[in-house]
Amino acid sequence: MGTSWPPDSLPKVKSIKVYEIDDGCRLLEVDDSVKAVQISERIVPFIGAGPELLDRFASVTVDMGAVKFVCNGAKVMRPGIIAFGSFKRGDIVAVRDQSHGKTLAVGIALEDSESAKSMTKGYVVDNLHYISDKIWEASKQI
Repeated sequence: MGTSWPPDSLPKVKSIKVYEIDDGCRLLEVDDSVKAVQISERIVPFIGAGPELLDRFASVTVDMGAVKFVCNGAKVMRPGIIAFGSFKRGDIVAVRDQSHGKTLAVGIALEDSESAKSMTKGYVVDNLHYISDKIWEASKQI
């Protein structure tokens, strides 16, 4: 099923607060900073956590034509990907834009990066959390 969080990305935690967004969706605040999101049984990094956390995860870079779709929650499709990090199916993957390298979304790899590189169509990343989703908007209220 792949790996989850890189071992060096888990900080020593003094306090954690959980904010219920809706059924099965929570924001996790670690030591006064939102660091993670729980969606059903999965815990993925919060995209507002910053590069010091997000850069520890494998990533894909999408072309500018894919950005609006990713930011509306679409799965990441092979034709929109212009660069791959190294990941296995089931790993947490950050989705970055081509222009600025900013993280737009995080999701779960549906394919290994090596096999995805040879694909010409199909889904590569299941988009779980993205800029402007209900989790992102709820974080502004904390």
